[in-house]
Amino acid sequence: MDLKLHGRTALITGASKGIGRAIATVLAEEGCNLILVSRTAADLDTARREIAARHNVSIVTHALDMAASASVDRLVTEHAGIDILVNNAGAIPGGRLAEVDEKRWRESWDLKVFGYINMTRAFYAAMKERRRGVIINILGVAGERFESTYIAGSAGNAGLVAFTKSIGSSSPADNIRVVGVSPGPIDTERLEGLMRRRAFERFGDAEKWREFHKPLPFGRTGTPEEVAHMVAFLASDLSSYTSGTVITIDGGLANRGLNG
Repeated sequence: MDLKLHGRTALITGASKGIGRAIATVLAEEGCNLILVSRTAADLDTARREIAARHNVSIVTHALDMAASASVDRLVTEHAGIDILVNNAGAIPGGRLAEVDEKRWRESWDLKVFGYINMTRAFYAAMKERRRGVIINILGVAGERFESTYIAGSAGNAGLVAFTKSIGSSSPADNIRVVGVSPGPIDTERLEGLMRRRAFERFGDAEKWREFHKPLPFGRTGTPEEVAHMVAFLASDLSSYTSGTVITIDGGLANRGLNG
């Protein structure tokens, strides 16, 4: 299927690894020029080199901390004309209320929650002037499936779900679409690390981490590419009547109930 994205420009945060890297690769396959943002220059260089070797698109990289307002200002100043913004940077720590202190909670929300809000505010204004653009927020199923063991993440993602739906409900008046994608357990380095730690705590053997795949839908985690293909579709004009909604990609996990 031709998504008719050839020649458009996408800015992706958290783009050097995992879901962000997969999104960058899939959009490059569709002919999008890329602006890749992450905190680590070496990882960005690797991503740029490997994508450029396979796809004839322009790729610009920025090693920036998206928790800093100055980073947002720089990006919107240099790249105000983008067609697609994918907010993906940020990982919120797990733990119960007593286990996540104020410093860690604020730092993670500065990166993901306020990072998304600030990037949306800045680029929405630029898109409004041109009366076109798509903003896609990568959220997390914890925003629907509330668990006290991931309280900072559940609260943060739930807030971003509301933010995305609120902005996206009125953005069509400016010919802008704002949507969200909410992944469940996805096969990334971060998830593997969490499962290894959990396996060591439960079984005394980190190598048994795949045991946690068994109760998941289809007996596996999702793949970054499954998320990326949805993002590409939502970014395209084939999804031009979609705004103010969040697509959950979790194999139905959020609908099982907390003990399902």
